[in-house]
Amino acid sequence: MTDRVKGHRTTDSGDARRDRWKSHRAARREEFVEAALRALATHGPDLAMEHVAHEAGVTKPVLYRHFTDKADLVVALGHRGTEILFERLIPAMNSEEAPVPRIRKSLDAFFSMIEEYPNLYRLLVRTTFAEKGIDADIVAEDKEVIANALASLLGDYMRAFEIDPGGAEVWGHGIVGMVQNVGEWWLERRTMGRDQVVEYLTMTIWAAIDGTLRSWGVTIDPDQPLELNKIVKLSLGDAG
Repeated sequence: MTDRVKGHRTTDSGDARRDRWKSHRAARREEFVEAALRALATHGPDLAMEHVAHEAGVTKPVLYRHFTDKADLVVALGHRGTEILFERLIPAMNSEEAPVPRIRKSLDAFFSMIEEYPNLYRLLVRTTFAEKGIDADIVAEDKEVIANALASLLGDYMRAFEIDPGGAEVWGHGIVGMVQNVGEWWLERRTMGRDQVVEYLTMTIWAAIDGTLRSWGVTIDPDQPLELNKIVKLSLGDAG
C-alpha cells in the first residue's frame, strides 16, 4: 500500500531494495553451488562451467553473473563443503560420550562426508589454488581450524589430568594430518568399507592417547564417559 505525501509516492528505500537484491543474488548463488555439487557427482572433479549451467538449467552467461570464473565457483564449493563437514563434525566431537565412541563418531563424520561427496573432496584436494589465482586454500584452512580446535580440546584434558599440555598442538595437527591422508588413500583404493577404516583409525588414535596417558600415570576406561566433558570450541564462522 502506498501513500502520497506532498504529491510524491513513498516507496521502499534504496537500501531496502538493495538488501532484497543482495538476498536474491545470494540465494541464486547457493542454488548454483548445489547444482555444481550435482554436476560433480556426474562429471567428476574436471567438470566445466557448461556442466554446471546445464545442471542448473541456465546459460553460461547467467552463471557468470554470479561467479567471476571457475575459480570463484571452486571457492564457493569449498565453503559449502566446509558447511557440510562442520554440520556433521561439530556435534560428533562435542558428544558427551566415552573417549573411544567419541573418537569413532568424529571420524565417521569426516568419512561419511567424503564418501557422500567424493568428487567435491577430490576437486578441493587436487586444486592448486595459487596457480589458479585463488586467494584461498579451503582444505588447508579447514585443516588448520580443526587441528587448532582439537589441540585446544586435548590441552584442556591434559591440564585437567595434570599432564604437561605442551604436546597438544603436536597431537592436534598430527591426528588431523593422519586422518586426511588416510581419507585420500581410502577414496582412491576402497580396499575396505567405511566402518572398517573408521575402526582402524579409532583404535590407532586411542592407542596413542592411552599410551601417553599411562606414561604420565593416568589410566582411564575408554568405554566410560568422563566426569569432565570438555567441548570443542569450533564453529562454521571459524573457517572463513
